[in-house]
Amino acid sequence: MDLLRIQGGGPLVGTVRASGAKNATLPIMTAALLIDEPLFVENVPHLEDVTTTNVLLAHMGVSVTVGDYMVIEADASTITRCVAPYDLVKTMRASILVLGPLLAKRGEAEVSLPGGCAIGARPVDIHLRGLEAMGAEIRVENGYVKARCSRLKGAHISMDMVTVTGTENLMMAATLADGVTVLENAAREPEIVDLANCLTAMGAEVEGAGTSTIKIRGKKSLHGATHRVVPDRIETGTYLVAGAASRGKVTVTHTDPKLIDVVLAKLESAGAKVAQGNDWVSVDMQGKRPVSIDVRTAPHPGFPTDMQAQFCVLNAVADGIGMVTETVFENRFMHVSELERMGARIRQEGHTVRVTGVEKLTGAPVMATDLRASASLVIAGLIAEGTTEVRRIYHIDRGYECIEEKMAQLGGVIQRVPDKAPVTAREIAP
Repeated sequence: MDLLRIQGGGPLVGTVRASGAKNATLPIMTAALLIDEPLFVENVPHLEDVTTTNVLLAHMGVSVTVGDYMVIEADASTITRCVAPYDLVKTMRASILVLGPLLAKRGEAEVSLPGGCAIGARPVDIHLRGLEAMGAEIRVENGYVKARCSRLKGAHISMDMVTVTGTENLMMAATLADGVTVLENAAREPEIVDLANCLTAMGAEVEGAGTSTIKIRGKKSLHGATHRVVPDRIETGTYLVAGAASRGKVTVTHTDPKLIDVVLAKLESAGAKVAQGNDWVSVDMQGKRPVSIDVRTAPHPGFPTDMQAQFCVLNAVADGIGMVTETVFENRFMHVSELERMGARIRQEGHTVRVTGVEKLTGAPVMATDLRASASLVIAGLIAEGTTEVRRIYHIDRGYECIEEKMAQLGGVIQRVPDKAPVTAREIAP
């Protein structure tokens, strides 16, 4: 297993290119299960979660080809089984997204209950109740969701809470249902809009994506298409925060600033000079220390929960006291104890952390606990004095493409090295 060794202390300056959005790519790849023709997906990031999805689809018999420039061709006409086993699902919650398309197209699905980052409840029951409302017969046995139907029927579904994967699953299922499906309290994320655009290219009728009410008129069949994934707004925000926290100047290209306007507003409040064009955005601290800011996460278009950990680091070296409140996931402050190891003055109080800024963090051995927390620890290492070693970086590889190379482009001293086996008591015994 590898770790990231970081020598910090200097400002980050330079330009990096944003990858395609992981959270848009995964549902779009599973949408290939709705058709018997090839789906071509462009701007796909090279990530562990994408590889896992490819392997999962291939396990079902789908023909998956990765071409030049990470263009993926998925052809489900060769599908042989409608089973997503535990061994492939356990590392990635997004695996549940095969449920809706399989059920809608093949009339059956057997999907292991998902795993992924341990950041809190993301109830699958909303997915299941929605599919039952559309006429599916569903049982949960031995850790598997077993679903059957003849043909799904359109339904009016009001979801108890906003769920991104739930909205995506039901959207895909509804595209082949008999009649009209209305999803109330739907998620509004840009990745939902991107999936809707892909489904539309495949011949689906989807209205209202990006609003809380989505209407889908079912079709008897859809067809192949080519779709380019939107840029990763969270990756974009992560590099911009790294620039701001380090008192540097960072530009991100091949992105869409409109997708992170709420993040940019917070960076401006922290003292960053923000500039942007159609496909690029930059922050410039002009060598100044950031100012503490308050952040409260919320479903889109609110402040994204996936940027919360990064702003905790920004506040850790800012001037003043910042309050960071998490309202989306109840267990998403696991980075707090690791930041404390680096000298951060940070205290959790229920769903809020109080961060009193210090002039400098200090390098320390730390451990990644989930995807976004791990990115925050990389930023912390880059701005700290001394050496930081970040372990369990498989979390990072799930969602950040070549993070050490991109941070190096900005002047960060960071390298991926093998993690030596821990010293045992026997080895140090006299």
